[in-house]
Amino acid sequence: MDRKVLNFLKELTESFGPAGFEREPARVIEGYVRPYADEILRDKLGSIIFKKKGTAERPHVLLAGHIDEVGFVISGIDKETGFLTFDALGGWFDQVLLSQRVVVRTRKGDLPGVIAAKPPHLLPPEELEKVVKRDKMFIDVGATSREEAEKMGVRIGDPVVPWSPFMTIREDKVALGKAFDDRVGAFIATQVIRELKESGINHPNTIYGAATVQEEVGLRGATTVSHVVDPDVAVVLEVDIAGDVPEIKSREAPAKMGKGPSILTYDASMIPNQTLKDIAIRTAEEKKIPYQLSFTARGGTDAGRIHIHKVGCPSIVIGVPTRHIHSHVGLFSLEDCSNATNLTVELVKRLDAKTVESLTAI
Repeated sequence: MDRKVLNFLKELTESFGPAGFEREPARVIEGYVRPYADEILRDKLGSIIFKKKGTAERPHVLLAGHIDEVGFVISGIDKETGFLTFDALGGWFDQVLLSQRVVVRTRKGDLPGVIAAKPPHLLPPEELEKVVKRDKMFIDVGATSREEAEKMGVRIGDPVVPWSPFMTIREDKVALGKAFDDRVGAFIATQVIRELKESGINHPNTIYGAATVQEEVGLRGATTVSHVVDPDVAVVLEVDIAGDVPEIKSREAPAKMGKGPSILTYDASMIPNQTLKDIAIRTAEEKKIPYQLSFTARGGTDAGRIHIHKVGCPSIVIGVPTRHIHSHVGLFSLEDCSNATNLTVELVKRLDAKTVESLTAI
């Protein structure tokens, strides 16, 4: 990736945007992709859609990646101490939260804080052996009373995200930071549109890249975007769970970071269109793009809603294997990300009306 593209990825992933509060990453996406798109569209939840005309109006090809990140929302302010209680926006594993820095966005600006709990020095021995649950934690922004916290701008309902600056490691081969689930997918959608525009690549369809919202709380933006785009076929661009982590068996998560993008064979929300999946595999093999076959027994993606739009929309998921998703810090291979872009570009070039019609032939 050149420096301009890497800076865009940094700005996008560092932007503040938990589910329901995605305006900042939406503005980043729109500002970057506007020169490459023929038209910018929106739904009324906050999703951004960027259209690229090809040599035919139909089929409509939807490339979707969500821009909301897992975060929190303030649920209360302790009167005596000013500590903030919080609920989750999206799925969190309680054990990854303690001692992590966060940013609370208030009406008066952003407040840095830290997630904390009762010090272990004050816990009885039997409590030391137990996992601290989120309802026993609080966010400390340095206030000493509710009145002081409120003067700082804090209100119930304020959103919170991890504080986690973007950086690259291993000689710029691996990215480290927050919100990769799924700003990486939205990033790939913009890169496909950019590549088609800058390289003057013909495609026999109309492409709609989409940065969807509120995926982490129920795939909501995928539903509204589908109404705007009315897709004939969809490629959902996502992160995948990298299984190259100690204690994970390959039958639990077969994809590995650095071995190529994954093509999802099934998850809890969608079984992909089998013909489309085979076309993606064949495309990768013909173009010598490394790939992996993957599955997710639990969880789902925006494809869970898109594939049942109207009478159905043939869909697949192309993923970037990412370590430690739904935490403060994830890692993924920039080469996997580039190969996911390459595979998607090659795939959309093949999705003409006859091919898309064949996806549902018996």
